[in-house]
Amino acid sequence: MASKKTWLTASIVVAVAVYTTMWVGYALNWGWLDSVDTDSLQAFHNIGASRPGWVSFWVVFCVVFGPNGFRVAALILLIIALVRRRVPTALFLVISVGLMGLVTEGAKFLAGRPRPASALVYGQGSSFPSGHALGVMVGVLALLTVLWPHLSPRLRRALAVVGGLLIVTVGIARVVLNVHHPSDVLAGWALGYVYYLLCLRLVQPIPLTAAAETPAALGTLR
Repeated sequence: MASKKTWLTASIVVAVAVYTTMWVGYALNWGWLDSVDTDSLQAFHNIGASRPGWVSFWVVFCVVFGPNGFRVAALILLIIALVRRRVPTALFLVISVGLMGLVTEGAKFLAGRPRPASALVYGQGSSFPSGHALGVMVGVLALLTVLWPHLSPRLRRALAVVGGLLIVTVGIARVVLNVHHPSDVLAGWALGYVYYLLCLRLVQPIPLTAAAETPAALGTLR
């Protein structure tokens, strides 16, 4: 148990450090960070500028597997939780997936970073942090937390891998479309992770059925 708490604390420190570094680096115009951001955007812009089908694919991908997709899935689970009188679970879904947009907009307002000028598609709002990166991070972790007690070990592993791939791929896709700098995506992942843990600390979801098992991750916060 002590090792789990140590790991959890370390992961929070790393996430906060990543978010702070990306924000300060942008604000102070650090040369190395600007080079990484600029070079990455240029490389993907060169690919997408003459390939509309490529751009369209990633636009659709980000719509289907973006934050709104997880909001729909969370709404379904929320309704199930309310029907089965699992109020803590419903509340957890509301504050995590339901309110993650407010966290994103608040962070964007504070940073006020413009979108990349080379954007291949329109992106609403400012750039830092990436709302898609934050939303998918929170969505994957929150849904897995609620579903975890009801999954077999094999399905747990499979969904954990799929969830991890979605988090990474959606984040990269935002850079592919040039609507976010890589530093925006890293910041979104970091802030999303910390926010998820905060929600888990505030409200501990309970199984949707009478299953006795609870998600392993929950015990690390107690």
